[in-house]
Amino acid sequence: QVQLVESGGGLVQAGGSLRLSCTASGRTLSNYNMGWFRQAPGKEREFVAQVWWSGTTDYADSVKGRFTISRDNAENTVYLQMNSLKPEDTAVYYCAVGTRRIAAMRVDYWGQGTQVSVSS
Repeated sequence: QVQLVESGGGLVQAGGSLRLSCTASGRTLSNYNMGWFRQAPGKEREFVAQVWWSGTTDYADSVKGRFTISRDNAENTVYLQMNSLKPEDTAVYYCAVGTRRIAAMRVDYWGQGTQVSVSS
């Protein structure tokens, strides 16, 4: 069983930056795809970014050029560097891991979520 623990959320002013981390335990994830989703109040969970086992990355249009996803296989960790944050980025951010296309919500494991709040 894989357990995912996220950290790095918090409150930041618009234009600021945060870095989210998600560390996995229970299994080595070097052959898994890893990614991030977010869910704002009253809205559906939406894809943010994914990094394939090969290192290829994909982003939602709303975060392209502002967010960067990366992974450290030695640490079993995926990161999300978020720059130029906007109030509309406010949401609970969830780490996601799977063997298929994360962006299609084909997720095998979810983290518990970490709150990101951006003030205007």
